[in-house]
Amino acid sequence: MLVNVFTKTTRDRWKGMMIGTAALAVMFFLAMSVYRDIDISVYTDLPEAFLLLMNIPADADVGSLAYGAIYTSYGALTLAALALVTGAASIAGEERNGTLGLLLGNPRSRTNVLLSKAGSMLLLTGLGSLVLWGAGRLTPAILDVNVSGIDVEALVLHMFVNALFYGFLAMAISAWTGSRGLASGAAAVIMVLSFVAVGLLPLIESLENAAKVFPWYYFTGSDPHLNGISWGHLTVLVIGIVLLAVTAVIGVNRRDLKGQTTGVAIVDRLRANPMTQKFADRLAGSARVSRIWIKTASDHQALLLITAALMFFAMGVMIGPMYQAIDSALLSLSDQFPEALMAMFGGGDMSTPEGFYQIETFGMIAPVAVIVVTVAVGARALAGEEANRTMGLLLANPVSRSAVLLEKAFAMVLYALAVGLATFGGVVAGSLLGGLGMDASSIAATSLLATLIGLVFGSLALTLSAATGRVPVAIYGTVGVALVMYLLNAFLPLSDNVAGYAKWSPFYYYLSSDPLNNGMHWGHGALLAGLAIALIGLSVLLFSRRDLRQTG
Repeated sequence: MLVNVFTKTTRDRWKGMMIGTAALAVMFFLAMSVYRDIDISVYTDLPEAFLLLMNIPADADVGSLAYGAIYTSYGALTLAALALVTGAASIAGEERNGTLGLLLGNPRSRTNVLLSKAGSMLLLTGLGSLVLWGAGRLTPAILDVNVSGIDVEALVLHMFVNALFYGFLAMAISAWTGSRGLASGAAAVIMVLSFVAVGLLPLIESLENAAKVFPWYYFTGSDPHLNGISWGHLTVLVIGIVLLAVTAVIGVNRRDLKGQTTGVAIVDRLRANPMTQKFADRLAGSARVSRIWIKTASDHQALLLITAALMFFAMGVMIGPMYQAIDSALLSLSDQFPEALMAMFGGGDMSTPEGFYQIETFGMIAPVAVIVVTVAVGARALAGEEANRTMGLLLANPVSRSAVLLEKAFAMVLYALAVGLATFGGVVAGSLLGGLGMDASSIAATSLLATLIGLVFGSLALTLSAATGRVPVAIYGTVGVALVMYLLNAFLPLSDNVAGYAKWSPFYYYLSSDPLNNGMHWGHGALLAGLAIALIGLSVLLFSRRDLRQTG
């Protein structure tokens, strides 16, 4: 029945939403604890341009600083990401798992199934928002921080509607294409581009109004945590949600749905073209299991292409010319902003091209991009085969479990290198277009370290996949660990008493040596590579000893 679609979807997805929002609640508590013990004047004395970029009011106190820096950036991005993952899996996920036919075999229409999925996404996003509202109210009370001027309800309501917009965007793409990777990847690209554009375009006087083109503007443009609910901005987002919902209904009813977990890979398209058939046949080889890595790579090709394009164009090529166009007030930041606090945003001296690229591209976006790709491959490498009931077919061939795992790991490494290479090429091109004169070898070193930090967490996802055979455990477990490690590296240096413990975080070995200025730190690179190899080795051991599931 329709209610069962709603109930099952909610049951399958609630853990991810609760884990993600609970982690954000902890992050908010930690941030407010730190802000309470530092001199807030280091923020209030900053140039107006930078305060606008980081969504910090000029007269910031502990409360407005914590809500502005955490909820309107990390919090909103995470909540929206959780919603869009749910939306992307609404139809395309059922098609990929071969279960959509079972759903539609009941006396329910495609529209009813889609609306049940939409209702579940609405409920889960609402529950996640409720968790964030509770944390937003309880944390200042526990820490005895005065937040009387903060409208928490308005902020969380804007976060909720903003997240639903990207969730329905992913659902519409999913309904029209049947590709979960394309739906989640395209929606994520639009979300990140919107976030970056709304933060940067107002710094360029001639492009200030262009920020209104991007959906993110209607979330943060009115500063809801300071000014209350903006019904006009919410109306824009709600209209967008309704249009996307209608688009999804039209798409799912017009398209021929896939009844099994197969699709057309890039290699198959190349084979169909006489001009590239010989090359594709040589690339693909025979259908033997020894080519597992090619199939694994093909399964995630849409995510790779979208992520690589984002890093090359948006976070690489465009940043160079943008740096030259930004208000010169930013050039005075390095003497006014403490180095320890800059670590929260990746560190770097914004008066230099290297520092600007470190904050905008390498500090958070580049490692997240590689982690998204490697975790997607690593989590589904083994657990995905078990969930799809195809592991038995693989292992029925004359190939060992360890060989299967290593070929999956090889595909993951190739994907990480592809994103790292796209990042390197984009930043080099941006430097040339902007006339910034950045050192190519240092860009290569930083891109390589971003690749290695991504491989560490991708290998962790592979290990959890091998140990449990469950995709959600591998994904959410890895994301949770990555978030904690990022927070440790960002916040521990703020206190001299615990700063040394930041070295327990893999992120410390990513940018602490300032590779964009100093080049490669081979010791840090070797440590990250060794950690990734050790995790892959552990996954081989765990996978070899575990009884495999033969049901989804």
